[in-house]
Amino acid sequence: MKDVKETPMSDVTDMSKFSSAPPTPYVGGDSDSQPLNKQTSVELIDEAALAACGYKQEFKREFSLFSTFSVSFSVLGILPSVASTLSYSLGYSGTAGISWGWLIAWLGIQAVATSMAELSSSMPTSGGLYYCVGVLAPPKWAPFLAYLTGWSNWLGLVSGSPSVNYGNAAMISALLTLNDPNYVATNAKTFGITVALTFLCFLCAAMPTKYVAKLNSYGTFLQMAGLIMVMIGLLAGTKNEPKFQSNKFVWGTITNQTDWPNGISILMSFLTAIWTMSGYDAPFHLSEECSNSQIATPRAIVATSAMGGFFGWILCLIISYTITDIDSILSSDLGQPFIAVLDNVLTTKVALAFGAITVVCGIMCAQGCAISASRLAFAYARDGLLPASAVVAHVNEQTRTPVNACIFNFIIQVLMLCLIFAGPVAIGAIFSIGAIGAYFAFTLPVFLRCFFAGDRWRPGPWQLGRWSLPCGYLASGYVALMIPILCMPAVKGADLDPTSMNWTIVVWGGPLFLAAIFFGLHARKTYTGPKINIEHLRFPDGTDYTVEQLREQKRNDISVTVQPAEP
Repeated sequence: MKDVKETPMSDVTDMSKFSSAPPTPYVGGDSDSQPLNKQTSVELIDEAALAACGYKQEFKREFSLFSTFSVSFSVLGILPSVASTLSYSLGYSGTAGISWGWLIAWLGIQAVATSMAELSSSMPTSGGLYYCVGVLAPPKWAPFLAYLTGWSNWLGLVSGSPSVNYGNAAMISALLTLNDPNYVATNAKTFGITVALTFLCFLCAAMPTKYVAKLNSYGTFLQMAGLIMVMIGLLAGTKNEPKFQSNKFVWGTITNQTDWPNGISILMSFLTAIWTMSGYDAPFHLSEECSNSQIATPRAIVATSAMGGFFGWILCLIISYTITDIDSILSSDLGQPFIAVLDNVLTTKVALAFGAITVVCGIMCAQGCAISASRLAFAYARDGLLPASAVVAHVNEQTRTPVNACIFNFIIQVLMLCLIFAGPVAIGAIFSIGAIGAYFAFTLPVFLRCFFAGDRWRPGPWQLGRWSLPCGYLASGYVALMIPILCMPAVKGADLDPTSMNWTIVVWGGPLFLAAIFFGLHARKTYTGPKINIEHLRFPDGTDYTVEQLREQKRNDISVTVQPAEP
């Protein structure tokens, strides 16, 4: 690789060198070399940035900033995500939890997203947060913390597609009941619908990258159109008199249906915002397929969180102003609160139409989750973290995508969906798994960067400057508060039994506990953290960098970039 050289990180962090007009590189080190075009320059910069992290290019970089944003926005799925978790926010604190409560939750979420974006610019790998922990943690603890981060992040992401599709199946059953009151939804029917939708998402994730990018680009327009259509329809088509609730009802009424004080119930209602906004890390896991990834990836993360938070809040406000009776919505025979909201506010035919639109948007959301989870599984298997890693990490030669990782995830997802037969409380835990598993992994590298990284931290071309540490402190404190809150049941004392227990701590904490034991007994002897799979690199000065030296080089303020043309 004679087209690369050593460059101090201070040069790499110069934004101008990664602007829309990157420096024109030469191939080779002699003066007769011809400059490459702009597109090739970006490709070499991307490949060199990935090489600096210790990995070789294996995917085609066919994602742009917009298509990367499209996948992550699809993963958010504002309309179906709010629809699937509305029972928690309304059930915990009523309209207060989704009006001003959403704003508070969004503030903490945006701090996490912005801090994550800074990490993605520094270390643009599919391993994402797991790789960052391996670099930023104290060397003695790095393998163990990276191991736990990988498992938590994977658990959060792999539960995304089945949880969204479970919500889709519940909405489909509610729509069938709304159309035909004689229809009876059973666990077996719900399971069948959910598995079928999850299989469809598996097929989408396994497609060639260019088709995945196109599907999600179109899907973003579909999601936005569906969201706007439903929001306008709820405002314009309400059949109730008066048409809208008072400001006091929306902003000043806490309908606390838990056994906890009002403040705790508001915090518990943050689940809707946190779970809805738990997919903006998708660009991080697509960074090895994204062009100009050190700039495009962080921009996509921040844009997804900002736009998702805003449109989610507007949707929640519209729901708050148009519903009439929270108790009747939560106890509706339809069994799905959002469909009950549509039936409460709109005529039956319009409610059926808008419900169908929500389900279609939900399927787009679920396939986005499947794409992100498959890339994450590939990255972890590449480093030997998952069972049968050598098989899971294989890249299909025809599609150039991680098909085996898609298959592995699908098998795990079907096993998760068996919780449907254990009842609604048990299967409901997969929503909290997605929120807690994701945000634990989102924030641990931010926490390490703020308190322990020291000179191991090297910012990329997209950075927060003086706001980096304050933003990281806010993100760390927010998640430290919310993880125990999201594990709390709605009832306590004599009312608490297995049917009302919040099983999140078992379903998420159990696998992590087992992973920690396995690490102590066996994996610590064989697993040393994120691996480097480039045997060596040779730079223009003739120096060979072995795997071990390249690791040390990353820590010693050296980055690999494309050699610019002579002036």
